[in-house]
Amino acid sequence: MTKQVAISLDGQTIHAPELASATCGQPGVNIAGLDVLGLTSYDPGFTHTAGCKSAISWIDPDNSCLLHRGFPVEQLARQCDFLAMAWILLNGEAPDEAQYQAFSDTITRHTMVHEQMARMCRGFRRDSHPMALMCALVGALAAFYHDVLDVGNPEHRALAAIRLLAKMPTLAAMSYKYSVEQPASYPRNSLSYADNFLHQLFAIPAEPYVVNPIIGQAMNQILVLHADHGQCASTTTVRAAASSGANLFACVAAGLASLWGPQHGGANEASMQMLETIRHVDQVPAFLRQATRDPAAFRRLGFGNSRYRHRDPRAAILRETCHRVLAELGLSDSLLQVAMALEEAALKDDFCIEHGLAPSVDFYTAVLLRAMGLPSAMFVVVVAVGRSLGWVAHWNEMHSEPLTLYRPRQIYVGEPRRDYRSRRGQ
Repeated sequence: MTKQVAISLDGQTIHAPELASATCGQPGVNIAGLDVLGLTSYDPGFTHTAGCKSAISWIDPDNSCLLHRGFPVEQLARQCDFLAMAWILLNGEAPDEAQYQAFSDTITRHTMVHEQMARMCRGFRRDSHPMALMCALVGALAAFYHDVLDVGNPEHRALAAIRLLAKMPTLAAMSYKYSVEQPASYPRNSLSYADNFLHQLFAIPAEPYVVNPIIGQAMNQILVLHADHGQCASTTTVRAAASSGANLFACVAAGLASLWGPQHGGANEASMQMLETIRHVDQVPAFLRQATRDPAAFRRLGFGNSRYRHRDPRAAILRETCHRVLAELGLSDSLLQVAMALEEAALKDDFCIEHGLAPSVDFYTAVLLRAMGLPSAMFVVVVAVGRSLGWVAHWNEMHSEPLTLYRPRQIYVGEPRRDYRSRRGQ
């Protein structure tokens, strides 16, 4: 029997059923009965509204916990490579050896992209932001792989997912190589997903490139830790596009555009721009005092996370990795010196501690990618490669049942009905 929840407004009461129980967290209440009272629920940003049921990820803001298919993110980041993580998010369980090898081989056979994709890049300015190219290139995949665009066909959906996940590092590296006026590097099928991504980013034809295993592990963790984060803005964008029946490539292109924003995936680029503003270690104390004047702005620069009341579990993992990488590479870069000084000061600052403004996953991602040698414009692109896995998982999940078109209401605040009279010629 469905439990009833009483909702009272202006002396009137409706009894709304709890439509959806939850494994973790709060159950869902049907608020459609508000229509009886002549009301519409108003929830800017939908921060208190569940638009779907999902079995992929769970965020516990009180206990700083992030679960993917029930597995703690800390365990996945330390024990899984990205393709094992992909199997888990797409299938719900950890793969056995045969499943992992078959899945890995399938992904590897689809890493190449059509040569016309490389020629497409030449239509952009060299100083274009790499995310501009990514939005265009990923959307263009639908023009090259129109044999998998029937979203009602499970075989089409499965092959589209494989192709997208396999080609994301290739397209991301191609976008970067074009911006630095270097030829694109072909994938190396003998390498792991993360190592192959690094190879395509940094290899040049004139000399061999060998992936540093510590850097390879760091890239793998960055991709795993960014694979999914619940109903964030970009995932909601993907789901909204998918609700219309749009193909996977179009939906992920929409997700990329949403991720690009500085209040979302672009926060790691903003973190590096912040460090460039500080410029010197001596300026760290003065900059940190600015947090007391505008904590919200400080949060957007890579400190704290709005989804966690205390700490982001992903940040703790990347902090360890960050220090390991910097120890391996040395700390000669002045911006990295500023970053480490800022981290140390923020972790000890009473105001930052009280307001949950510890360095976030965006901060450590920015430092790691800077240490690897990537420019700040590429930071969100790397995050997009990891997050594309979550987008595919959510897209697949939506197609496990009949689609419901996203159509939120609005509170209209414009002019009431009025008659039109032309003012031209007066």
